[in-house]
Amino acid sequence: MTQSEFLKIVIPLKDKVYRLSKRLLTSREEAEDATQEVLVKLWNKKQDLKQYKSIEALTMTLTKNYCLDRLKSKQASNLQLVHSNYTSREAGLDKATEDRDRLRWVEKIINQLPEKQRMVIQLREIEELEFEEIAKIMEITPENARVILSRARKALREEIEKINNYGITKY
Repeated sequence: MTQSEFLKIVIPLKDKVYRLSKRLLTSREEAEDATQEVLVKLWNKKQDLKQYKSIEALTMTLTKNYCLDRLKSKQASNLQLVHSNYTSREAGLDKATEDRDRLRWVEKIINQLPEKQRMVIQLREIEELEFEEIAKIMEITPENARVILSRARKALREEIEKINNYGITKY
């Protein structure tokens, strides 16, 4: 694979790699480092990339594995999972504040979900991957990915309803 082919195929995935990394690794710097590491790994494998059906699935799998390794490492003991892929709408100050508060609650709820549910929500809802791609990345079946997503959505919905109804929550 030539440099121009690599740039055309892999570089457009850079933002997805960053978003998944940011989702898994709290700090922006850690996410940037992860993105760079994954791109370097892909560059080093550039001659073998044509043998893969989906370079995007490979890239997301490499990202997931790298981030999980970082989370397990002693250096990263203070990292936690977060989601920050939100851009405020152009609205009044009250609306923007309300949106930020809602986002914080959703982030807190997502952070309480089991790891697989957090990953499936990120890959499906944020990265908009198909279930088959999610299954490859997470090494599960597409049906299992659907079940995990369904359970995660249900848990989110229940906790949001508690908050909206001023119920007592663990947050």
